[in-house]
Amino acid sequence: MNTVNISTYQLINYTLHLADTNLILAQRNAEWCGHGPILEQDIAISNISLDLLGQARNFYQYAAELINQSTNQPANFVTEDSLAYLRTEREFKNLLITELPRGDWGLTILRQFFCSVYQYLLYEQLQSGNDIQLAAIAEKSIKEVTYHVKWSSEWVIRLGDGTEESHDRMLKAIENLWPYTGEFFMAEKYEMEDIIGFDPDSLKIPWLEGVSTVLEEATLWSPAFGSGQGEKVFMHSGGKQGIHTEHLGFILAEMQSVQRTYPGAKW
Repeated sequence: MNTVNISTYQLINYTLHLADTNLILAQRNAEWCGHGPILEQDIAISNISLDLLGQARNFYQYAAELINQSTNQPANFVTEDSLAYLRTEREFKNLLITELPRGDWGLTILRQFFCSVYQYLLYEQLQSGNDIQLAAIAEKSIKEVTYHVKWSSEWVIRLGDGTEESHDRMLKAIENLWPYTGEFFMAEKYEMEDIIGFDPDSLKIPWLEGVSTVLEEATLWSPAFGSGQGEKVFMHSGGKQGIHTEHLGFILAEMQSVQRTYPGAKW
């Protein structure tokens, strides 16, 4: 990377961050395949995983293109596969919330809801951002994310305003996940406005408003506006820098096992 100018280097890191976040969330959601509460929703969460995987592939392909063009070293040629399967935990830049254990159905739903609302706002901004290729990927992806928001928000309301047990489980999910949502808006060096075209912190208020509206309809405690305590919760961070929880290593060990056992194997 020594031969890469700083702006391209930061763009590569940002693109990898977007790819890694989608890939790890897709991997977590895919754990529900064959285990969903009912067949229809088993298929729905599996399809959302495939959507996220497709978005990850688009970002990885672009990152690989940027790396190869910048380094111009055929011996070190990278691909979407090598970026996904041959990097270590410290090289991944996904959001911490995506690597947390699957949990119950309520936690999975709430995580997808938090991430989908964020991704919708993010892709809206990327469409008019500084990079044409990222804008094109965002324009394509936002169509899928629109469905993800609708699907997950309906489930949040259904569970929050459902039985006493489902309501309690959703409250527990909020307690577990909320401290990881602040990382959405903590800008890394590769997320500076001159690189991506906007300030990630500008998404915070719209995200809080969108999330709070659904949580209130679900009769759930709203960390954003319901209790007034949302701003006082300690927020975990580090994923964007490659500093992760112990869970990511287990995800990668499973996901990368075939490639690492049979390097370069092809179907």
